[in-house]
Amino acid sequence: MVSLSTFDYVLIISFFIITLFIGIWVSKKSGKNSSEFFLSGRNMPWWLLGLSMVATTFSTDTPNLVTDIVRTNGVSGNWVWWVFLITGLLTVFVYAKLWRKSNVSTDLEFYELRYGGKPAKFLRKFRALYLGVIFNVITMSAVTLAAIKIGGIMLGLEPWKTVISAGLITVIFSAIGGFKGVVYTDFILFFVAMGGAIGAAYYLVNLPEVGGIVSLMTNENVVDKLSILPDLNDKRAIITLLIIPLAVQWWSSWYPGAEPGGGGYIAQRMLAAKNENHAIGATFFFNIMHYALRPWPWIIVALASLVVFPDLASIHEAFPNITKDKLGHDLAYSAMLTKLPSGLLGVVLASLVAAYMSTISTQLNWGSSYIVYDFYKQQINPNASEKRLVAVGRIATVILMIFSALLALLLQNALQLFEVLLVFGAGTGLIFILRWFWWRINAWSEITAMFVSGIISLVLKLTPAGIYFFDTEDGLFPDWSEFLVVVFLTTIAWLTATYLTQPESKEVLHNFYKKVQPGGPGWHHIIDQSKLEKNTLKDWNVPYGIIAMLLGCVLIYSLMFATGYWIYGHIIYALLLTKLAIVSGYLLLKIWGRIKTNVL
Repeated sequence: MVSLSTFDYVLIISFFIITLFIGIWVSKKSGKNSSEFFLSGRNMPWWLLGLSMVATTFSTDTPNLVTDIVRTNGVSGNWVWWVFLITGLLTVFVYAKLWRKSNVSTDLEFYELRYGGKPAKFLRKFRALYLGVIFNVITMSAVTLAAIKIGGIMLGLEPWKTVISAGLITVIFSAIGGFKGVVYTDFILFFVAMGGAIGAAYYLVNLPEVGGIVSLMTNENVVDKLSILPDLNDKRAIITLLIIPLAVQWWSSWYPGAEPGGGGYIAQRMLAAKNENHAIGATFFFNIMHYALRPWPWIIVALASLVVFPDLASIHEAFPNITKDKLGHDLAYSAMLTKLPSGLLGVVLASLVAAYMSTISTQLNWGSSYIVYDFYKQQINPNASEKRLVAVGRIATVILMIFSALLALLLQNALQLFEVLLVFGAGTGLIFILRWFWWRINAWSEITAMFVSGIISLVLKLTPAGIYFFDTEDGLFPDWSEFLVVVFLTTIAWLTATYLTQPESKEVLHNFYKKVQPGGPGWHHIIDQSKLEKNTLKDWNVPYGIIAMLLGCVLIYSLMFATGYWIYGHIIYALLLTKLAIVSGYLLLKIWGRIKTNVL
């Protein structure tokens, strides 16, 4: 437990006051109508939305998760989430303009634009509760769990005290400020959180027991954790950390913030953009910051923690007040922060509070938008006034916060939850991609994929079947194949359902195509039936979007690797990768010019 100075308290309290002031300041305009409360009038610039996306994913559980991964599987273990860059850049260069053209209020409203009849209504209603309540509460509970661990180690707080102190101000400003309050606050939260992470990494790597970056790189506890790519001689590591993520995971899994085809709170920000180009710019800026630059301060602290706290026993010895059900490698990040000096400690704690508030406020506003637009207005009160919709949104915000706080008290670690969510959405991602470009996908395709994936995942995670089939030592199949099996069975199930059920009506498909204009050969059947004009290859910019995605991946992965090698002191590798990033960036600008021309 650390002792905060008066200066530390001033920093933290000042941050709380500024956040509440912003919420109160924008509350009158945010409460004007539901569009202002959830989308800020659809008039947000790209740079503000981009910073908001980065701040939102800068949650308290993320450094804990990265620390857990690095300590368990080394730096290369981060490929389990680095691979979602491919999904993110497809959203940038292909899906961002499609979402903006759809002009829906939430990404779930898309269901009744793309599909029709009772199945579409059921899908929208069910996923409003499924994502807006269940998945949203689970995600927020992971963030709150991280806050509990930080509060327990750094301040000696009991879990319930952390939950109340961390959540109260967040839920107040989220309920009164709406989406505008979230985005405006995110602008400040980004710089506070980034400054705190970098400042902590710099100080902690220079602790006497760590000895600076050079000593860290040669420490016996760290050497075998440094590689950015998995060990080529380790078959299991190659399969689980590189092959499966790159070949299957990025397109097959639904995960909050990295949905194939776009969606969730990323879609909410694209829908709030001024126009399609602002939506593209915001998501591209987010992906650069999220993957190329932001992880390294956390990685450095995680590596330094292996010197100071080489195992769980050393963490427990240093912090005996932490109960066994909360003891995990993710605690090492918080443990390292206890060594910060006064002043910097206040900044870092304020940055962690900022990260927590940014993520939770976004999840609360996004989740309540589902409850208001896709459940309450559709199923309970279609004629509700704008004032009533805003009131329901504020009530839903408070209820979601309460549920997530209660669940957080029952969880153990962030990596455990990440893996469950990853498998739970396995096999559904391909539908979220194809529904834009293949007319034959229908509502039953999504309903089948959602239920089959969920049921199989629950059976494997919560029953003896998982151990019987995929146990590390005694299972019939290697444990790494569990994800592939869920993807395969789910894909077979939804493809079967697609061909056994009727396609959407000609009217629904015709109207969707005219409004969104996705183009491509997958819509030729509908174009021919409706006698619409076919897009030429020049008009259909998805091929350019895919090229831009590939160049973007080269650019951002090069920047990410180059940053790592500059830190490691491997100058030649760093220079080569920096040059590669410059070349790919130049080529990307050329392609981007074509995409923007077609969007305007």
